[in-house]
Formats: sequence, structure tokens, C-alpha cells
Amino acid sequence: MRLLIIEDELRTADYLQQGLRENGYVVDCAHTGIDGLHMARQQAYDLVILDVNLPELDGWAVLQRLRAESATRIMMLTAHGRLSDRVKGLDLGADDYLLKPFEFPELLARIRSLLRRNDQQVQPSTLRVADLELDPGRHRAWRGSTRIDLTAKEFSLLHLLMRQSGEVLSRTQIISLVWDMNFDCDTNVVEVSIRRLRAKIDDPFEDKLIHTLRGVGYVLEARR
Repeated sequence: MRLLIIEDELRTADYLQQGLRENGYVVDCAHTGIDGLHMARQQAYDLVILDVNLPELDGWAVLQRLRAESATRIMMLTAHGRLSDRVKGLDLGADDYLLKPFEFPELLARIRSLLRRNDQQVQPSTLRVADLELDPGRHRAWRGSTRIDLTAKEFSLLHLLMRQSGEVLSRTQIISLVWDMNFDCDTNVVEVSIRRLRAKIDDPFEDKLIHTLRGVGYVLEARR
């Protein structure tokens, strides 16, 4: 699950980012309203955690613009605790409203609740490219009648490639979408992961699905 924190208090943002990463989430962070809005438009997030008092563009404006453009879950996390503020946030489209200071276990519980609600509304469907199938709901993959066992990262990488089938993805795009936008781009993690994925879904089979465009990136597609 990928989360976006839009929070201008650096200590709070760092605390949230570290705690959520330790609990298995991929977390990006923006410190201004404009940066947060831009990131939310460029990347699909499962949940946006949004402060109200933000420089350049306040949280109310960010909330209004995001809600007009997408159904992404949005949690307001703010010190604005008046009843009128909470009503305003919910009326503008926030899915939850948590006051500062907060207890981290409660934040985690609310995140889990929001993400469960999202899963119930949008059930993942099986992805298919040629004879390759991926079932995100059951976390399983097949090539023809052969079950493919994948690690969590291999599954995330294959899921991305299949969702974007036919589209060439650069190393930087893959790192930001599967790992973290702050991940060290000098690492060879993408090449290693692609090689391991190919060993499982391509090497044992005649038709190859993962293709390299040298100097550009990788694409998953059926070619005749």
C-alpha cells in the first residue's frame, strides 16, 4: 500500500513516515500544499494523509481539488479541532478526520479501516497478458497452468508491469512506483529484480513477455 503524507511540520512528517514504513507501507512525503497536490496527481495513492495549515496552498484547497479529480482516500490530520472544522473537512470530502496530538496505534487502526473500506469498494480483478495471469486479491500468479511463486517485491513489480502492459517503464519510474521515490536510484535493484522475475515467468517458457529497450526501460507485452 502506498501512502502520501502532506505535512509541513518536519518532525511530524518524519515521525509519520518512519512509523508507517516500519508497518509495511510505502510512504512519500510533501511539505507544501502545491507539492502534495502535484505528487497526488502524478502517482496513484491508496491514502493521502493531509494537514490543514500548509504553505502555498492550504489543506482545504488541496482536499477540494483532489476530491474533484479522484476517489483516493483522504484522512485529515490536523490540530484544527473545532466542530465546524471537522464538519467542513467531512463535507469537503475527507474520509476521516484525526486530531493532533494523536496516538500512533489509533492512526494505524484508522488507516487499516479506510484501506479495508477501499478494498471492499474496488475488488481487484485478475490481470492477463497472453497466458500470464495475476490475481492481486489472492496474491497468486500463473503462466498457463503453472503456478508461479513470487516474493512480495516480485509480485509488486509484476503487478506494475501487467497494469501498464505495452507501456515502456523507465528504471526511475519502476523504483518510485515499486520501492520508494526517495530510494537510491544508483542501485541496480531494478535490473536484479527484473532478472529474477524473468527467471520465473519467462525463462521456462517459449514465449517471452518481459522485454528490454536499451537506454529506455522495460515493457511487458506479448510479441509474435
